[in-house]
Amino acid sequence: MFRVNTHTSSESADGYYGSLYPGHLPTTVLQKALLAVGSGVAALQNPYRHDMVAVLGETTGHPALINLRNRMRNDPEGDIILTERPRIRLSTLDLNKMTSLPDGSFGREYLRFLEDNKVTPDSRADVKFVDDEELAYVMQRYREVHDLLHTILGMPTNMLGEVAVKWFEAAQTGLPMCVLGAALGPLRLSSSRMRSLFTSLGPWALQNGREARCVLSIFYERRWEQSLEDLREELRIQPPPLLARASP
Repeated sequence: MFRVNTHTSSESADGYYGSLYPGHLPTTVLQKALLAVGSGVAALQNPYRHDMVAVLGETTGHPALINLRNRMRNDPEGDIILTERPRIRLSTLDLNKMTSLPDGSFGREYLRFLEDNKVTPDSRADVKFVDDEELAYVMQRYREVHDLLHTILGMPTNMLGEVAVKWFEAAQTGLPMCVLGAALGPLRLSSSRMRSLFTSLGPWALQNGREARCVLSIFYERRWEQSLEDLREELRIQPPPLLARASP
């Protein structure tokens, strides 16, 4: 999808930019603002509208994406990822090999997460509204790493687990959509789960998000055989509180 663009697009008289990568939809600043407001309202009404969450992220995340790109460039492994542009899709996963990996390995636990939660990496939408080819890949990588984070953090896909991951992502990435999700997500929790979030999961997620290595700078496709415990240690991520595993 993403290729190095050797030509500089010039802005036209009506404020549009030329297409920078397959699927790119050039938009003006005003259009981005309208998309951000509309998608934000829709996402607040239904946080499971992943298409609206995606649009919100793309239209509000430019400064955070620049920071993430720079962090990746300053990391040897992250720099390789930006150069090679790997994608996490079913077509790029060796499912037979991952199934044969031992319990506790990162690849086996990720595959178990996909099976248990009936999700697929192919459900992540392609980026459309980011007006920079390299930053568009950074946003795509963030999306495709999201389920890997669930595995690393030991979080389920229920509302409590999603909010905990958003707290981690907000501290780690600074993306406005993550900050918004972290701030408003708790409103959809029951009182007992909200208490769990604020007393245990939330502080753990924020601390680890701030202190962890940039999660976009890990070439996960080359780490399937690594133990999940070792990968957490390398990322400087503490194991999740027992409360998270026991919470319904």
